[in-house]
Amino acid sequence: MSSRGKKIFLAITIIVPMIIYCYIYYKPIIQNAPFRKADFVSMEYKWGVKDTLENSYNSATGEYQYVTKSDSTIRKKIFLKSDDILYMHAKANEIGLWNFPDTIGKKSPKSMAVPRYDLLFKYKEKSKHVVIYGDFDGNPKLLDAAVQMRKVIEDTLNQAERRSGK
Repeated sequence: MSSRGKKIFLAITIIVPMIIYCYIYYKPIIQNAPFRKADFVSMEYKWGVKDTLENSYNSATGEYQYVTKSDSTIRKKIFLKSDDILYMHAKANEIGLWNFPDTIGKKSPKSMAVPRYDLLFKYKEKSKHVVIYGDFDGNPKLLDAAVQMRKVIEDTLNQAERRSGK
């Protein structure tokens, strides 16, 4: 058998079946992913102390409200670009937001100034709601991932606010 014939035989018996196998195996996984960027509807982010979540953002309406250090409430309309949404979605996938438990930490009656963060990502078929309490004492990797996701959202909102110039 010639050298060229050996290469063709190798390609037909090993490489082509491997490509077919990968296509058959991964296609349903990718298509049935529960949180796809194409199915994104909106994102809500609320934060505050204890049960009072006076700071909030809703990407569907663009409503952005926060309390400044001087206790004045600022209300703005800020809409995210599709690039911002894509970035947050990619970061959520990278960090593993979809695998987070619904509650990180626990409501503590003893501490009066425990920060609370409420994340809600809505998609056409599913949604992911995560509540993060500031007095979390569990797995540090989970807390680090939750803080990282919160930081990504806050940075994206700050960039959108600067872009809007309001």
